[in-house]
Parts: sequence; structure tokens; C-alpha cells
Amino acid sequence: MSYRLLIAGLLIATLSATAVDRAQAQERRRPGATPPAEVEDTKPLPGAILRRVTPPRDRNPAKVDGISIPDRWRLIEALGVTESITDPYNRNPLKGDRQIFGDDWFVNLSVISDTVFEPRSVPTPVGVQSTDRVNSVDLFGDANQWVFNQNLIISASLIKGDTAFRPPDLEFRIVPVINYNRAVVEERRVLNADSRQGTSRNDRHVGLQEAFFDYHIRNVSDRYDFDSIRVGIQPFNSDFRGFLFQDAQLGVRLFGDRDNNIFQYNLAWFRRLEKDSNSGLNHVERKLREDDIFIANLYWQDFPVLGFQSQVSAIYNRNREGDDFYFNDNTFIERPASFGSERGRNYDVGYLGFSGDGHFGRFNLTHSLYYAFGSDRDSAFTDKQADISAFFFAAEPSIDFDWVRLRGSMIYASGDSDPFDSTEGGFDAIFENPQIAGSDTNYWTRQTVPLIGGGGVVLSTRNALLPSLRTSKEHGQSNFNNPGLRLLGVGADFDILPELRLSTNVNYMEFDDTSVLEVARNQQDIDREIGWDLSAALIYRPYFTQNVVVRLSGAVLFAGEGFHDLYGADAGEDDAFFSVLANLILTY
Repeated sequence: MSYRLLIAGLLIATLSATAVDRAQAQERRRPGATPPAEVEDTKPLPGAILRRVTPPRDRNPAKVDGISIPDRWRLIEALGVTESITDPYNRNPLKGDRQIFGDDWFVNLSVISDTVFEPRSVPTPVGVQSTDRVNSVDLFGDANQWVFNQNLIISASLIKGDTAFRPPDLEFRIVPVINYNRAVVEERRVLNADSRQGTSRNDRHVGLQEAFFDYHIRNVSDRYDFDSIRVGIQPFNSDFRGFLFQDAQLGVRLFGDRDNNIFQYNLAWFRRLEKDSNSGLNHVERKLREDDIFIANLYWQDFPVLGFQSQVSAIYNRNREGDDFYFNDNTFIERPASFGSERGRNYDVGYLGFSGDGHFGRFNLTHSLYYAFGSDRDSAFTDKQADISAFFFAAEPSIDFDWVRLRGSMIYASGDSDPFDSTEGGFDAIFENPQIAGSDTNYWTRQTVPLIGGGGVVLSTRNALLPSLRTSKEHGQSNFNNPGLRLLGVGADFDILPELRLSTNVNYMEFDDTSVLEVARNQQDIDREIGWDLSAALIYRPYFTQNVVVRLSGAVLFAGEGFHDLYGADAGEDDAFFSVLANLILTY
């Protein structure tokens, strides 16, 4: 019986100790209770096990000593990660990798040097102009020219907000561009309307390509779908390849997305700035043009299939420059154009567009379709009001085979079939910068080809595809009395090395309708054929990045029958015109 009494005593002692602990714990949890400093002399029942009880830490913040925890910027420094303002790829405070002041204000600075040297040959008139060459009494002179152009682009942004997972709250950006250019030709009055200015020109200009304020209005979902507004000089591209309007202009833009970035929208208004004639940069010191652009577009990701993005757009261009007389920096008249009746024009034109970019499996496709409609108050050949009705279509299908991409190019821009009727059917853009069919590698897109003997307009402007017969892309008005364009091309990109690419293109071009050319030149039976444009470009990135890019390209235009009709058999040596482009881009 003695061992049974011993076991019972031990059980009673243990239960008693447990009850005491529970009572003390309840007392500590009671609001306002002060826990005992230490419990070690509690008298348990005989045989109980003695335990030390340590009080909990006081949870009153006023009584707790602060513990310094460094922010994430100093934490990474403690791990040995250093920063350098000369290294754009590692931690750099000038590249938005660390806040400059406050909790979330960042600076992002970029500097780009863009150097171009470009020998070329272009149909060049003499005749009634002037020449330094003896016995040069023909209509055409020496076609050889060369251009040197240097741009220093400085982009500085002040950003508020952590942009790793969401749009910035605020952004201020300014992008000045410092330009120097030199051009040398063989004939007088090509570079300046005053023949006394000679055959060379040096010019410099500082343009302001971006200067805007971006405000993040709100987030509309937990995935950071948002609405923002941007005010000031800002870049904008109306479609994927710059067919209709791609420029940096003064305006207001409301933009955002919905449904986890499936839908993206833009609502914008731009008032066009004048350009510097020789650099093509914005000239903010001059009066704004009476040329307004209103844009609404919507992008739909993964429609109609995964990997393809569709876009619909509605654009309205309102031009009221009919009373303007504007001479460019080289004293050539730009508005009104010396074409047709040489009168100023006011016009309203709307564009409805459908574009897409992406892939269907291995098959890649980019396309754009536009319909232009509206009215021209003073048509160039009738001086009466005319309706505008014109079409444009472009597509670039491609497919990849390991290190080779094969491409096709198709472009159709309708031409005006009768310049004396009440409808203008030649398609023209607002400010195009097309990226297709070799873009500025090919001759037709890169060079300005004058319409000699057809008025003071050009057949095609620089960095443009459409034969719009306007004075220039920078200063001139859109012109819907033009011959239009048809282009079929093939090309291939070869990734010879990870840092070296060869791009080749062959394009066949013809006018859609030559009726306007025949009236402007007072010449019958001008053939449609422009000719064959062959080009190739080597793009070398020695460090596998965009920090150093070297491009060398060459193009030849073999004149077709239509080109011969316009410029004669002696317009260019061996019926061919050439263009060479050497380009070096350095980026910080």
C-alpha cells in the first residue's frame, strides 16, 4: 500500500503545480496586470517539482527600446554591392537604381551619340538654276552628294514611385538634342534658294524632342491596371510601324490599361511644332502650326490568338494653314506648295485604321490598313472643294529558321486617278516614319527625290515611303493629289554571330496611277514602273548590347521605265542611283 500512496501523492503534487501555473498565466494576460518579477519560492505541495518562471517582455511600445533596421538600399550596401555612375549595367544612382532624395524619388539619365556619314546620288536639276561646271546646259547636273550628321541626345527623367511593379506616380522628362550637320553637293541652288550660298552648308541646332509631365491618376485593379495623363512634348506612334503618325509633338495624352494589361488605350491631342529644316528636330522658338491631330486607339493583347496584338484607331487631322506663307531655313517656300495652282489649302481628314503585330505559331505578321476620308477646301488643280477618299495597306509576313528570318513586304497606297474631279484619291500620311521593306536602309525610303519640272515639291520625302508630292515631311501639308505606290519585296535577316546581323532587301516599286504626274509635268504616258531597290545592311553590336551599335548599309535604285520618263536616260549614271550609310551609336 505504501507505493500506491507515494504514486498518488506525486500525481496530486503535479496537478497542483499545473493549476498554479495556469492561474499565474491568466493573471499576466489580465489587462493592466503587472507580471511578477520572478517566481521561484512558491511553496508547492510535498513532492512537487520546482520551476523558474520568466516574465514576458513588456509589449508597451513606449517601454520597448527601438531596434534600427536599415532600408533596402543600405542593406544591399552591407552585402558588399557597390555602385558606379559610369557603369550603366550595375547599380547606378543615375539609372534609377537608388533614390536620390526622399523615400521614392529617382533619376534616370541617358546620353546617346548618333553619328551618320552618308554619300549618295540623287537626280539633281541645273538648267534654269545655276552650275559651276562648263557646258552644263542640260536639265540634270551632277547627282553626287554627301551628308554628315551628328546628334547628341540627352534624356533626363525625375521619377517618383517604385516602378518595379507599377507605373510611376510622377515623372518629369526633358530630352534636348544637340545637332551639327554638313552637306556637300555638286550643283548650286540645291542646298539654298540663293545660288550665292554655294555647294556646301554647315548648320547646327538644339532641338527639344521631349519635355513632359506624367501624372499617375489612379490604379483600377490589384494588378496595377491604371489611368495616367501626360502633358507636353512627347513621342507617339499611331501604329506598330510608323505608317501614319510617328513624331514627338506638343500635346495631351490620356492613357492606361485594363484587365491585367489585356486592353491598352490612348486618347490624345497634338498641336504640331515647326521643325528645323536641316536637322529635322523640333524648333520650339517658332510659332505653333495650325495643324491639330486628335487620336483614339485601343490595343487588344492575344487577339484573335495568343501572341498576336490587334489595334483599332480613329484619327482626325484638322489643318488651317491655308493663309500661311512659310519659307524654310534655306529660303525655299514650303507653304503653300509650288504645285498645281500654288494656293494655300485647309483640309479636314479622318483616318480609320486596323493594325496587328505578333505571330501565329511560327508565322510572324505585322499589318496596317487605313481608310482616309474628309474634305479639302481648295484642291490643287481645281481650286474647289474636293472630297478625300483614299486607302493604304501594308503587311510584313515572316518566318524564322534557326538563325535566319525570311520576310516579305507588301504595300499599297491608292493614287488619284483624276486630279480635275471632285475626289482626291491619293493616300497621304500625317508624319510617317515607316519601318518596313528595309526601312531607311533602302534607297527610296531614305532619300529625297525631287519632282524636277513638276513644281517645287518632291516625289518622295526623306525617311518616307509615300510619293505624296508635298514640299517636305517636316513643313509641308498632306497632299491627296498624288500617284500612290505599289511595292512588293522580299528580304532576309541572317544572325551570322550573336553580335553580327546581315539584313538584305529586294523591292519592286511602281506608281498606282500616274495621272497626277502627267498633269504636273505636262507630259503624257508616264509609265508606272519606278524600278528595283536593292539594299543590304550589316549591324554589329560588339558587346551584345545596344550600348555600341555600328551599322553599314548600301542601297541601289535601278530606274524603271516610269523613272526614265520623269528623269530621262541621263538622270543617273548607268540608270542607277546609290546610297551608302555609315552609322555609329554610342549609348550610356
